Amino acid sequence: MIKLPKLKSKNVELIYANSIKFLVIIVLILGIFFRFANLDKKVYWGDEVFTSFRIAGYTIQEVIQDVFDNQPKTFKQLQHYQQPNNERNITDTIKSLAIEDSQHPPLYYIIAYYWEKFLGSDLVIRRSLPALISLFVFPFLYLLCLELFASPIMGWIAMAIVAVSPFHVLYAQEVREYSLWTVTILLSSWLLLRAMRLNSKFSWITYAVSLPILLYTYLFSILILIGHVIYVFGIEGWQWSRKKINFLLASSFGLFTFLPWLTIAIANTSTIQDTTSQLKSKISLISLIQIWLFNLSRIFIDLDSQGEILNDHHLEPIGIIIIFSLMLLVAYSTYFICRKTNKKVWLFILTLMGITAGVLVLPDLVLGGIRSCMPRYLVPCYLGIQLAVTYFIYNLLRNQLNLNKIFYIKIFDKNYIYLGQLIFILLISAGILSCATANQAKSWWNKYGSYYNPQIAEIINQAESPLVVANGSIPRVFSLSYLLERKVHIKFEEEKNTGQTLDNFSDVFLYRPSDRLLSQLKKEKQIKIERVYHSQPIYQYLEPVSQHSKIWLWKLAKS
Repeated sequence: MIKLPKLKSKNVELIYANSIKFLVIIVLILGIFFRFANLDKKVYWGDEVFTSFRIAGYTIQEVIQDVFDNQPKTFKQLQHYQQPNNERNITDTIKSLAIEDSQHPPLYYIIAYYWEKFLGSDLVIRRSLPALISLFVFPFLYLLCLELFASPIMGWIAMAIVAVSPFHVLYAQEVREYSLWTVTILLSSWLLLRAMRLNSKFSWITYAVSLPILLYTYLFSILILIGHVIYVFGIEGWQWSRKKINFLLASSFGLFTFLPWLTIAIANTSTIQDTTSQLKSKISLISLIQIWLFNLSRIFIDLDSQGEILNDHHLEPIGIIIIFSLMLLVAYSTYFICRKTNKKVWLFILTLMGITAGVLVLPDLVLGGIRSCMPRYLVPCYLGIQLAVTYFIYNLLRNQLNLNKIFYIKIFDKNYIYLGQLIFILLISAGILSCATANQAKSWWNKYGSYYNPQIAEIINQAESPLVVANGSIPRVFSLSYLLERKVHIKFEEEKNTGQTLDNFSDVFLYRPSDRLLSQLKKEKQIKIERVYHSQPIYQYLEPVSQHSKIWLWKLAKS
């Protein structure tokens, strides 16, 4: 074994630490830029439309009753259901969630309601809220690293990795609660570790206060609290101690404050099951594993806008190399942190990674389904992975300084710093490239069923006086409306009346029509239908089975 050169001066470590900070500051600036750049450029997709329905205080059933009146609607008329108005208030926002969407607690929607009420409802305004919230990830991640590893440098490295993580940037620009959920996970985790260390009344009070914020952000936060329970009992054992009593009091307070909404969610279990029924779609085990690996790679690199890997059961060689390399990095980083840290560290990382992942993965393996294929559900797991990778990179860099020789890799011999620098720079570069690419795109894989709306809107906008006819898929139609020129009218109508709309417009389009409607129109001799735009859904297992599912836009004409 070749001996590492001894540290000549403590100033070397200081200079090295400052150089890392300088690099991280640049990366943080880029990460902030990517979060706020082109906020109105990407598709305002179905889930974001749902969010706006809730903020405006409308249920889907109320919208359907209003818009299915056989009258053409303008964009301005549709926006009445997409932004706060004088007819509805914050109580209606909460009611709409409780009735139809109780798997989404109301905290983010309440904040968004007042944000839009006072600042407006332009897309830039709407998306600037989750982008702004996402900035709090950085200080809380840094504080968590200080509490967990007692290392400021690790905090800097972790912030850099998360700052340009394409996954975190994508969801920081989405009008949903996922950026707030990321912040509250980090906040509550940091306050738990701090309370465990200090064991003071104030530290436990602050942790207790953070729990309602966490739980009222996202229903899966219950799994975070379960992870905290396992962690505290794993560290303290089963004998009663002052820390355990304080933790039980704090967690009981959190659960008690969340009990009203939890009761609503339990009472509406059937509604939740209906709205998430697509998650029970059956796919093969090979496809399931393939999706897991691909989603894992998206934490660090994401250059595939369509997610084609999920449809085509093959990969290009470069894709195989990237995904396999990242899988090895994550696996070894997890192994390394378990071998080289004390129980207080590795148990926290494993509970953060494992509880949510296990609850989603096991049902998919046993019962079938795609619950674990939704990356937004796995935010805690991804944060744990990024912390583990941060610890591994930090130790590679630290060993070159001869601070503590923890492990030995013969192939790199004394040049551990080069390996650490290489991994760190590659991850940062991949993140920057991914964010820059996605930032310029009109749509990305996380837009799911609304992915092709830009292409469809471009066709419709070319017509002189077009009408779009829809008989279903309310959120997707509203999503499309954001991309249409103001000359376009949209008409929601029953199938039997569709043929009566040909006379008053230059062009009549059918957007995602039902099989029944298409069959009916084909039988009518006076009406001719033409396929205008068709494409393979980017996530076939999320689309309803239909012989026309690939054809999303048709055009009507008289024979």
